Amino acid sequence: MRVLVLFFGPLKEITGLSQTEVDLAPGSRLDSLFDHFAGRFPRLREMAPSIVMAHNRQFASKETPLAEGDEVAFLPPVSGGLGPYTHEIRDPRGHFFALTRQPIDSTALRKELLAGSDGAVVTFDGVVRNHSKGRATRYLDYECYEEMAVEVLARIGREIAAAHSIGRIAMVHRLGRMEIGEASVVVLVTSPHRQAAFAAALEGINRLKRTVPIWKKEYFEDGEVWVEGEWDPSVVSR
Repeated sequence: MRVLVLFFGPLKEITGLSQTEVDLAPGSRLDSLFDHFAGRFPRLREMAPSIVMAHNRQFASKETPLAEGDEVAFLPPVSGGLGPYTHEIRDPRGHFFALTRQPIDSTALRKELLAGSDGAVVTFDGVVRNHSKGRATRYLDYECYEEMAVEVLARIGREIAAAHSIGRIAMVHRLGRMEIGEASVVVLVTSPHRQAAFAAALEGINRLKRTVPIWKKEYFEDGEVWVEGEWDPSVVSR
């Protein structure tokens, strides 16, 4: 049977592959596929504790069985169309989740989500700073597993909306090159009361940073580096 395999972030550089097709024996699982590539690229074996695998755009354990035509992604630790968005999901309840390669328009998001019943709007803008660990940053570059990332954004947002007394939530991440001072991510929450809005926005950015398959590369005057992060334990334990 043949499966499609995708690599992202530093794993793409380690293997020299962004995607490839592999023929496997019937009954193969994700762990046998991982072993196949770890045999070719020993660095993957060293990174095994921090690599997460996705099966047909869902996080999966390495015991997951494979079938003809499956799509598998090797995902390094995380550090995101239509109109201005490369991918977007509009929830019937008014929530909005998207990826874009253009500047994020927080004002437009606010107008779209705000309702007459809301008494508070909380907006978190994650912006590019000019330094990292004592080194001057020139710019950043973000890439992600786009089809999966927007679905994970939507799942996180819906879970947050169900857990907090809010009106609506929007989560938008930008991809590609970003200059100093530009927003790479926006989490916006509307709510009848401010406490729920603040709590939901904080949970949104915290979970996004550890769960959504998006990777950041920092460019300095003297080099460049993929930013090392870590997966949320709920993902790694699969």
